[in-house]
Amino acid sequence: MTLQLGEPNLDKFIMIGDRVLIKPKSPLDKTKSGLYLPPGVQQKEKIHAGYVLKVGPGYPIPAINEVDEPWKDKSQEVKYVPLQPHVGDMALYMQNSGFEIEFKGEKYYIVPHSSILMLIRDEGLME
Repeated sequence: MTLQLGEPNLDKFIMIGDRVLIKPKSPLDKTKSGLYLPPGVQQKEKIHAGYVLKVGPGYPIPAINEVDEPWKDKSQEVKYVPLQPHVGDMALYMQNSGFEIEFKGEKYYIVPHSSILMLIRDEGLME
């Protein structure tokens, strides 16, 4: 099932928790020997590759209130354990555990951090 969004700008999307927004890399349409593949073949693959566009804040850490140290800041600001992916990384991820959305005619996947198997970090990767 694909969710279609009518939001005008991708910058307004905010990822929650350990979620990552991935734009899938364009699939290969033919094999090494030159045979053309039907569109359904790539969709049946369990592992896909794509570019990380947005990353959530991470896993929340519960606040620890120390009563015996009154000089410490008592702010209840939530702290997070950050995620490994950065914007621009190429991620190999399991497609079945993600959710597909469609935005301006293009497909994107929202996947949990645990579904990402490997990251490839290269400065000129998305160019």
